[in-house]
Amino acid sequence: MNAPTNPVNAVNGTVNNRARTLNTHPADMNTPTDPVNTQASPVNTDPPPVNRSRSGGSAGGEGGKKPSAAVRLVALARERYTFVMSTDARPYAVAIDGPNLALPLRGKTGVRQRLARLYADTYEGDVASQSALTDAMTVLEGLAEDNDPVPVHLRVGSDPDGGIVVDLGTADGRAVTVSANGWQIVDRSPVLFRRSGAMAPMPAPVRDGNGLARFHGLLNMDESAFRQLAAWMAAAWLPDIPHPILTCKGEQGTGKSKTAQMVINLIDPSPAAKRSQPRDEKAWSRQAFTSWALCLDNISNIPRWLSDTLCKAVTGDGVVDRALFTDDDVVVLSFRRVLAMTTIDAGALAGDLAERVLMVDLQLIDGTRRRSEEELDAAFEAVRPAVLGALFDLLARVLAALPSVKLASLPRMADFARVLAAVDQAMGWCTLDDYLNASSNVASDALEGDPFGSAVAALVEQAGTWQGTAAQLLDALNASGQARPHDWPKDATRAGGKVKRLAPLLRSIGITVDDTQRSPDRHRHKLLILTRTDLPDPSASAPQEQTLWPDATPIGQGHRPPDQH
Repeated sequence: MNAPTNPVNAVNGTVNNRARTLNTHPADMNTPTDPVNTQASPVNTDPPPVNRSRSGGSAGGEGGKKPSAAVRLVALARERYTFVMSTDARPYAVAIDGPNLALPLRGKTGVRQRLARLYADTYEGDVASQSALTDAMTVLEGLAEDNDPVPVHLRVGSDPDGGIVVDLGTADGRAVTVSANGWQIVDRSPVLFRRSGAMAPMPAPVRDGNGLARFHGLLNMDESAFRQLAAWMAAAWLPDIPHPILTCKGEQGTGKSKTAQMVINLIDPSPAAKRSQPRDEKAWSRQAFTSWALCLDNISNIPRWLSDTLCKAVTGDGVVDRALFTDDDVVVLSFRRVLAMTTIDAGALAGDLAERVLMVDLQLIDGTRRRSEEELDAAFEAVRPAVLGALFDLLARVLAALPSVKLASLPRMADFARVLAAVDQAMGWCTLDDYLNASSNVASDALEGDPFGSAVAALVEQAGTWQGTAAQLLDALNASGQARPHDWPKDATRAGGKVKRLAPLLRSIGITVDDTQRSPDRHRHKLLILTRTDLPDPSASAPQEQTLWPDATPIGQGHRPPDQH
C-alpha cells in the first residue's frame, strides 16, 4: 500500500521527514472540519458600545436606530422648560418648576449650557456635540415662535392689577410687589423677568421709618435737593413713565461719583454702576439693554449724537439690528431707561437734553465730615435694607395719591411732575416747585454754555424783537468779525436748525421763537421772529437756604403703609 498522502493528519506521522507526536486525547482533538469555521467570530457577538442603551435614554424600535443626541436634548428641554418669544423677538425658556425667569437659549447664562451639563449627567459617559446642541437650539426656537409674544421685564415691571414688581435679582427669584396698600416680598414674581451679567442682587428691604434720614446722613446736599432725590428714586421703579436724568453737579471733592453710585445701587444694583461715556450708539444700546438704571460718570462734553440718544432713552428708544451676521432677520431693542450723570458744568447739556434733567447740587465736604471709601461703603451697606424699605413706602404712597393728582399746567416731563405732586401731597414736601425752579436755572446755564445761543439771546435783548431769515440772522451775529467756535453754524440751514433746537432754552429766559411765517416776496423765505417777553419775578427761583445734614428725626415723620401679611 501506498504511504498516507497527508502526513500532517496521521496519528503518528512525520513532518518534513521528522517524527511528530500528535495529541490524541479525545477532549482536545479537533474535528475533521476546518477549525477556522467551527465558531462565529467573537468580534460580532455584541453590538458596538456606542449604541448600548444608557440610563435615562429612550430606545428606538426593537432592533431600530437609537435617538440622536439632538433628539435627546430636545426631550430633556421640553420636560423642564416652556418656551416663549418676547415682544422684542427674542426666544426664552422658562423653568416649569422654578423662578419666573426668562432664560436666553444661547449664551453663557442660557439654556444651551445648562442642557449640555444636563445631558452629560443623564447619559453618563456621553457628551453632546456642538452640532447636536445647535440643532436642538434651532428646534427650541421654533417652539418659542409658536406662542404669541409676551413682555419680558428687566428689574422692574407692572402686574395686571397696576402694581409694581421689583426683581431682587436673587437666585431664588424673589421679588417685591408694591401697590397703593403697601409692599411685600413674594417668593415668586408675578411677572416674567430676565437677568443680565450687569445685574447684582438687591438686599431684602426692611421696614424702618428712619431709612431716608439715615441715607441723607451719607450725602452732602441740602434738604430740598435730598427730597427731590428721594422722589426721583421712588419714581425710578415706575416702568411706564419717562424719568428725567439725575445730574449730580458740583466741583471736585463734592462726592458726585460716590453719590451717583449709591443711588444706582439702590435702584438697580450692578457691579458696574458707573459707566464711561459710550463711544457710539452701538456701544450705548448694549449698555442700555443690560441695565434698567445706569450712570455716566464725569461727563464734560456731550456730542450731538449722545445728547439725542440720551433724550430718546428718557422718553423711550428703539434700535433695530440684525439678529445674526449670517441672515436678514432683525431684532428690536426697545427700552426706556433710568439715567444718572455726574458733571461739573451744566453748560455741557444741549437744549433738548437740559429740559430732561433733574439737577442736584452737591456741596463741598468739610474735612471733619469726610470719610474714607471703605468706611462709606460699609455705612451704605448697613443702611441699604432700611433705605429700600423707606423708598418702597414712599412709592406705595405715590401710587395711592396719583389718581387724585390734577395739575393746572404741565411742564415738559409731565408724568414725572405728577409723581412729584403726588409725593408732595403724601409727604407735605415742595418737590414740584423746587424741581421747576431748578429746571429753569439749568436751562439758563445750558444756554450760557452755548456761544451761538448766548449771541442770539444778546441780540434779542438789545432789539426787543428781531425778524429775518436764518441767513440774515447769521450775518447779524457774524458782524463783529470775531473768531467763532468750531461748532458755530456754517450756513443758513444749520443756523435755522440750531435756533429751532435752542427754542426751549430761549423760552426759559423769556424769548419766544416763531418760525411759521414766510416772507411776502415771491421767494417765500421762512422767517424767524424772535421776541422778548416779560419774565416772572426772578426771586421765585431762589431756593430757601437749607441745612446739609438732617437730625435723627425721619423725613416725613417715618410714616409707612400698613404691614402686609
